[in-house]
Amino acid sequence: MKITSVEAIPSSAKTAFGSRNYVYVKIGTDEGITGWGEATCGPLAVANMVEEFGETLVGKDPGRIEEHWQRLYHHFHVRGGVIQMSAISGIEIALWDIKGKALGVPVYELLGGRMRDKIWTYGRWDGATPELAVERAMGFVEQGLTALKGDPFDHTGIFMARDVERHAIAKIKAVREAVGDDVELLLEVHGRLSPAAAIHMGNAVEEYRPFVYEEPVPPQNIDALQRVAEAVNIPIATGERLFTKWDYTDLLKRQIVAMIQPDVVQAGGIMELKKIAAMAEAHYVGFQPHNPYGPICTAAALQLDACTPNFMIQEGGLQPWFQDATSGTAPVQKDGFFPVTDAPGIGVVLNEEWLAANPWDPNGAAWRAGDGSMGSMQQTYWS
Repeated sequence: MKITSVEAIPSSAKTAFGSRNYVYVKIGTDEGITGWGEATCGPLAVANMVEEFGETLVGKDPGRIEEHWQRLYHHFHVRGGVIQMSAISGIEIALWDIKGKALGVPVYELLGGRMRDKIWTYGRWDGATPELAVERAMGFVEQGLTALKGDPFDHTGIFMARDVERHAIAKIKAVREAVGDDVELLLEVHGRLSPAAAIHMGNAVEEYRPFVYEEPVPPQNIDALQRVAEAVNIPIATGERLFTKWDYTDLLKRQIVAMIQPDVVQAGGIMELKKIAAMAEAHYVGFQPHNPYGPICTAAALQLDACTPNFMIQEGGLQPWFQDATSGTAPVQKDGFFPVTDAPGIGVVLNEEWLAANPWDPNGAAWRAGDGSMGSMQQTYWS
């Protein structure tokens, strides 16, 4: 089998928060098997990088995934970063999709086989007020979800004013009292507090028993994260803005996090996340793929969840348009769990007619942390 084409497909989707832009990857072969990947919900420049990298793969065997990954990663002397790694990730996911389809098995069967038959996932508890946060949380609880994540911070700067602090505490307090002790609450910060503010807030909400305290400070400074981790009693999670195994080496060595959150469409793809998860396992750290993007991101993450020993919980990443974009093949959670698919490859096929009808929107936005894209997710996203 030979690769005949590598195509980037920029597309958009209409959501409750406006138009959002995505980049998908389609790889064709001379045996008629097509692989699908997802590269980013971010810069259009990623599409150009997919096309540039793709030209080097035409005529090659799609099954030599590790070899292709290494060649693409070392293609430039200056390497890494979100543009290059997103392009590599999208291509790599599509190559795994081809391999699974060619062999007639899900990708997780090629990575050691499934360890679990369903994947624990979470909804959201964010809201502009404590009352709205409770309303959203209870909507998910009524659907059977037993874990919820929320960002209660108004994000007015890394140094919180007293009224912002009180408002955030009031939200998590109200939600905890509403859902009870049997629902896990994940506390998300999007890396927007100073170390002092993150420590103060972590200690203030400890009594509400957050499952994890996610990205409490900006991700560029691991020393700052370590300062927070050593001063609070809430387990720390981070990693959605780290790329490749090399970015995780120092973080894991310091033993300051309880859970890592690499992104399969930006940190290097399926095999790279499997390697990162194995590094985390050796440090007794849990694994939860970051997943706020499109349907391929969700599908690829679930393949990893099924076969990774230190998997903890999966970010939901389901929106109503996923079913239209995939001709109904996108996974759907039920009672707080995703099923593990038996479909070959990554288990999701994009609907090309839908993609053509929803081109890249020059006025659309990429997903931005803190803009409400995930925090205000409607209950209907979780059918």
